[in-house]
Amino acid sequence: EPGGRANGMGRAYSAVAEDAYAMWWNPGATAFNRKGQLAFNHIPWLQGSGLNDMFYEYLGWNQYFEDIGNINAHVVLLDAGTQEHTGSSQENLGSFHSFDIAGALGYSYEVIPAKLGVGANFKLIYSYLAPATGFTDSEGKAFSFGFDLGAKYLDVAGLPGLDLAMVIQNMGPKVTFVDQDQADPPPMTVRVGAAYTVMDNPYNKLIVSGEASKMLANDDGFLERFVSGWKYMDETIYGVGAEYTYLQLISLRGGYFLDTAGSITGPSFGAGFNYGFSNRYKLSLDFSMVPGGDLADYNKVFSIGFEY
Repeated sequence: EPGGRANGMGRAYSAVAEDAYAMWWNPGATAFNRKGQLAFNHIPWLQGSGLNDMFYEYLGWNQYFEDIGNINAHVVLLDAGTQEHTGSSQENLGSFHSFDIAGALGYSYEVIPAKLGVGANFKLIYSYLAPATGFTDSEGKAFSFGFDLGAKYLDVAGLPGLDLAMVIQNMGPKVTFVDQDQADPPPMTVRVGAAYTVMDNPYNKLIVSGEASKMLANDDGFLERFVSGWKYMDETIYGVGAEYTYLQLISLRGGYFLDTAGSITGPSFGAGFNYGFSNRYKLSLDFSMVPGGDLADYNKVFSIGFEY
């Protein structure tokens, strides 16, 4: 998941999202943005565990157009680094590079002004795992597409500052690397989140949030997965977080991430710096650390955002 702010808050962000990372977390959340926004994310993935050439990068853009809505775009790259290429007799055939890249275009709109925003993304995905070996003539590469749908509802039940979110990510056909018989379902994921602004004044702002996500990625058909995909509820991932901002300048964040099935559990924390100038522009710098599971204690997340 991208964004230093989001990761610092335990990845409980779909109901908080209000920047150029928002379309990844919740395409409906961007409907309330009224400024142009840019964002860049860099994560040295699992580094410190002996894997020093894996990186996760994100570049996002959001722009509001009056009477039209918000247009969003992002590119995500997971660089899995260089691998050794061996043949059937373990002979060395050189090396190869593995990576996944996805480009998305999104649209969002305020269906109910200052109350309900909905949005959708369309994405193209390319994955390159490995070259062909003696066991197959097909390279381990795949090209596919997918959709995201999201909604964000503000001031639920008339309570100012209480926001809810619901998102469905990665809806699409099975992904084929070698042949149809070995095709895999995409990681279709349902997210439900809530956020509450405890205080908001010129000096202090405090937000608390929570989120649950469940992957519906069994081998059943697309529609059937919306029913059968809930069978193993112990695979549900949970996150809670909080953010305190002083003078709209410095933010401190903390959270807790719980993924028992993936053995990734623990606290997250981070900080951010916001600087506004010319009464129009704002620069944001964020850093966070999130649990890395069995391979690394923490992943470090660096991100930058710009509003204009």
